[in-house]
Amino acid sequence: MSLFCRHALTLTVLVSLIAVVAIRARNSHADSVATDAPATDIVAGDPQQSVTAGFDFSSIDRSVNACQDFNRFANGGWIDRNPVPAAFSRWGRFELLDESNVSVLHEILDGLIAKKKLANANEQKIADFYGSCMDEQTIEAEGIKPLEPELQRIAKISDLLSLEDEIAFLHAHRVPAVFGFGASQDSKDSTTIIAQLVQGGLGLPDRDYYTSDDAKLKATRDEYQKHVARTFELMGDAPDQAAKEAATVMKIETKLAENSSTRIQRRSPEANYHPMTKGMLIELTPDFDWGRYFRNINLPEVGKVNVGQPDFFKSADKILKDTPVDDWKSYLRWHLVNASSSTLSSKFVQESFNFNGKYLQGTTEMLPRWRRCVTSTDRALGEALGQLYVAKTFTPAAKERARTMVANLIAALREDLTTLSWMSNDTRQKAIAKLEAYVRKIGYPDKWRDYEALHVARGAYYNNAVLAGEFDFRRNLSKIGKPVDRTEWGMTPPTVNAYYNPQFNEIVFPAGILQPPFYDPKADDAFNYGGIGAVIGHEMTHGFDDSGAKYDANGNLVMWWTTDDFKKFTDRTNCVVKQFDSFEVEPGLHQKGQLVVGESVADLGGLTVAYAAYQKSLQGKPRPKDINGFTPEQRFFLGWAQVWAQNIRPEAARLRTATDPHPLGKFRVNGPLSNMPQFAAAYQCKSGDAMVRPPEQRCQIW
Repeated sequence: MSLFCRHALTLTVLVSLIAVVAIRARNSHADSVATDAPATDIVAGDPQQSVTAGFDFSSIDRSVNACQDFNRFANGGWIDRNPVPAAFSRWGRFELLDESNVSVLHEILDGLIAKKKLANANEQKIADFYGSCMDEQTIEAEGIKPLEPELQRIAKISDLLSLEDEIAFLHAHRVPAVFGFGASQDSKDSTTIIAQLVQGGLGLPDRDYYTSDDAKLKATRDEYQKHVARTFELMGDAPDQAAKEAATVMKIETKLAENSSTRIQRRSPEANYHPMTKGMLIELTPDFDWGRYFRNINLPEVGKVNVGQPDFFKSADKILKDTPVDDWKSYLRWHLVNASSSTLSSKFVQESFNFNGKYLQGTTEMLPRWRRCVTSTDRALGEALGQLYVAKTFTPAAKERARTMVANLIAALREDLTTLSWMSNDTRQKAIAKLEAYVRKIGYPDKWRDYEALHVARGAYYNNAVLAGEFDFRRNLSKIGKPVDRTEWGMTPPTVNAYYNPQFNEIVFPAGILQPPFYDPKADDAFNYGGIGAVIGHEMTHGFDDSGAKYDANGNLVMWWTTDDFKKFTDRTNCVVKQFDSFEVEPGLHQKGQLVVGESVADLGGLTVAYAAYQKSLQGKPRPKDINGFTPEQRFFLGWAQVWAQNIRPEAARLRTATDPHPLGKFRVNGPLSNMPQFAAAYQCKSGDAMVRPPEQRCQIW
């Protein structure tokens, strides 16, 4: 689960549009959250109540100096009392809230299953999908049978053309193979939807897992190959044959990985923008019949395609031609079963969990079936289920309060831009215009997604999952050549997250995150501005992070900064890169500053703007009283820090450090706060304290 993001229906998400559904399905049982309640113990020696409308004062570790390690000071008590449950890779405030939302969805779904007569077609589809997922008896009886038609097609591949036909067939069923294909806005014409091609085809989390000489990643490659072999055995292959096929899969995936761009390289929008005509695409990949591919996925003639990573496709074309067809059959069989494992019988689910959960993320126990089925239903019918969730949890008053806070934060950033010393007037006016143009989406869509074309039956869960994938694929491709629908959302309403979409130039806050510990209507403003206020500020300033800053007010990839201003801006973001490079996850392993810079810039900017907005909100009012000995300013920073209370398994920390553009929780607390004189003043920290950076090392953007 991402924790705030620059997220959009853009090439960022398409990095692999084909693969993401399958990967989430494969890992959902390994990286979700479990039911627990926040601890409310009273701190030893503290005579006052531990929880006061939003704040959990029992989380504070008073043996730690706030100026030395604020994360431990603010969250030490919580961290000590909340070890990661067996079924999870990470456990924190996000997971607790997410689990609360899942419990609401569970109640809704069980209620639908129990009803004799449902209100409408959407409710019937939700109930049928969830019911098929919960029908373990049928799933166990089916075993590998649901895959037999696809496996028979793969077995009949005889040449390059029939291989390409099967790749297209699998793509249309949301099975990742070789590359990803979908539709999204043209980065330089945000009113237009065009076809998009991106690199893909890997089974491990990242290309570096195949190419790095790191001993742990070498061991992961060995374990992955064993996992592939064991899965082939579950499909009925003899051990020797399974081992041979696994080696073949590893060989092909390694070749694809060696020609793939890194995650850091893909952070640059310009690096992923290479629009081509069909003729240019054929010239780039002369051995792949694109006209045939487009016909196979029922797409009319394509006039323009953005090729995200041309070097990858040039190499993949040669790999497709030079690799024996029988080797490709092994590769495709693997990717079919790998993408489908969560929908098959327990032996496939368990084998997938053993590698993706236990080995990669350190989890020791699988989530219960109902938990996995709730997640799957939300993924397949999220806006239909989301309507029921919103009706149960999110009032019009809550939406209006959130709108007000968003308006206050935008006003604070506007004021900051007006007085920013390092920005010229020319750039400043364009920055303010971009801010004023922000589309604000709060709670849930104004126009809900239409699921009429999605057929769901009470039959096999695998079939319903495939139908949902086909529906999503067709819906995505149908946008090509049509006006951009700016009412669309990229997250479902129960999601505990938020995002900024640079091509829509919008900030989006699902109902799922507009709850404690981020927002509590009973809490004081300091808590709410430090929590949801900083979340709002985070998403707002994504429009001005190292990547978002390259899009203008209309969502087009265009340089609207003066050359001198953009250099100053880059120097300031590079300061953040350098700081996060220094944060050590474990001995010898550091955060990748260039990978996490966007989120870290947004954290620092969001906090700065939220603090200014909070101070502005106090004007003309009596000063708020101290609570449990903490001033309003101190409570603001506690509000931010306590959002990130978190424990994480070492395996999961290593995985996220390699692949996640979000830093680990403890660095999201201490990193930005160590750059803020406002924090140092609030806690009376002095020069030389760990939480106070010398002026020459301090990063400041807004």
